[in-house]
Amino acid sequence: MMNEFTLKVKDIFTRGHFKRAKILAGSGGLDRVIRWVHVLEVEDFGSLIHGGELILTTGVGLHLDVSTQLKFVQQLIASKAAGICIEKGPYFQEIHEDILELAEINHFPIIMFEETVKFVDITQELHSLIINRHHDLLSYLDSSSRKFIELSMSSNGILKILHELYDYFHRTIIFVPLQGKSFYYPSDQKYFHDLLLDYFQGAETESFSQRMLTIDNESFVFMPVEGLGQTWGYLCLHASDDAPEEFHFLILDRAALAIAQILLRNRTIEERKQHSEDKFVRAVLQGRDYNTDELISHLPFVGPDMGYRVFVMEIQPPERMISEEEWEDIKLQRSLMIRGSFKRFGFSPAVSATKEEIAVIAAFPANAHEKGKEMLTLLIQHLLRTKEQKVLLGNNKIYGVGREYQHIDQLSSSYAEAKEVVALNQSNLKEKMITYDDIGIYRLLLPLRKSGELSSYVEDYLGPLLDYDSKNDSDLYETLKVYFACGGSKKEAAKQLFIVRQTLYHRLDKIEHLLGKDYMDSNRRIAVEAAIKGYELIKKS
Repeated sequence: MMNEFTLKVKDIFTRGHFKRAKILAGSGGLDRVIRWVHVLEVEDFGSLIHGGELILTTGVGLHLDVSTQLKFVQQLIASKAAGICIEKGPYFQEIHEDILELAEINHFPIIMFEETVKFVDITQELHSLIINRHHDLLSYLDSSSRKFIELSMSSNGILKILHELYDYFHRTIIFVPLQGKSFYYPSDQKYFHDLLLDYFQGAETESFSQRMLTIDNESFVFMPVEGLGQTWGYLCLHASDDAPEEFHFLILDRAALAIAQILLRNRTIEERKQHSEDKFVRAVLQGRDYNTDELISHLPFVGPDMGYRVFVMEIQPPERMISEEEWEDIKLQRSLMIRGSFKRFGFSPAVSATKEEIAVIAAFPANAHEKGKEMLTLLIQHLLRTKEQKVLLGNNKIYGVGREYQHIDQLSSSYAEAKEVVALNQSNLKEKMITYDDIGIYRLLLPLRKSGELSSYVEDYLGPLLDYDSKNDSDLYETLKVYFACGGSKKEAAKQLFIVRQTLYHRLDKIEHLLGKDYMDSNRRIAVEAAIKGYELIKKS
């Protein structure tokens, strides 16, 4: 179809003036597009040629020596001229074999008129043909734009637009969004889709300034789908062996605009949905009343066979001031990215996002709670290394996950637990925790810290030791901590502390004197170890 709108070198041989013309060399370039026709009778044409011109010449302005003619043709090839038509006569009786060889290598058509022709008639005819075809192209693009807009208003509009593009080009066409579901047509061409998806997910967006891609020896023409000052995805056409023409980009541009309008409408719907979901999730997590209809709308996965955990991520707010409009955009992008990540790892999520916190109700089959914990760990690892989340969430993020519950009304407890895990991880303790199930002794210590009793507890069990270290600049506390961590093994503790065993014995004697001879007895030891954990928690707060 695109051949109807472009004039190629091979097309001119159907015109009357070219019926007796001969192709002397460069027949491999007969598919070159002619954008204009130019009579050229000067040796040094400089910037007169812009590319795509069919050159007509008698050679009157050229020297008769071969080297000058060779240089002339080399300049035309370098300027990306479509080809050259030479009138046989006193200035060109024959073309030197070096020139013909150069043209053949570069697929540059050299055409010879065996008899006198009127260049003015040729230029008038071909220019009229080029202008008419260009007019037809504009009309066709206009009707195509209306068709794409019409399709964009129908259900499953993106796929219908891809189908329409396939009818134009008879080549695989793919839309790869930066977020959300991809589309491709025909439906059996998933291989090309996967190639492009891997490429766009792994490449830096700055490298997409060109409009051609080659991946695993497969070539693609692509057009960004843009709206509201950002790129939402890429419309890609699997290219044939021929170089893409202007028609490819013009049609793809019209189709990309129609797809952008679909995405903009979907985005508006998504914003309304997210705003409603955000309010609902906050109500659930804060233990407030919620509407049953909202429950069905935002948590369609509710049921007795489901388990629920609350995931919380605290985010350091940006240093710069951001407008409310910009924040709404970031908020939606955060929610979409988080929701997509949870779905990828098998969870059914409901998301609430603020500038400083993202909270997710994550549902999963109740009979797979161990798998649920494993998937959460993998999910968090994914979020930590994903390039996209660094842009949306920044570099300072702290995670926490509450315990599993079977009823929605219990999720305020899971939220509170997730916040406690976040608080522990904020304390920069050596051990990093993910779920509330894993925090162990801290389940007892955190309430003591909140009530202010933790300091008294630490003082009761470690006070004499800490006072001694403070007054004597000694390391008895660190020695005791390592000694407990080594399970009471003196050999291992000395090794960990980089001291000889005799020094360790001396320190342990001093610790016994300060804490009492029974500090290693079962009950007393548990209390002292808990005090060590409490002291670390206080220090890191």
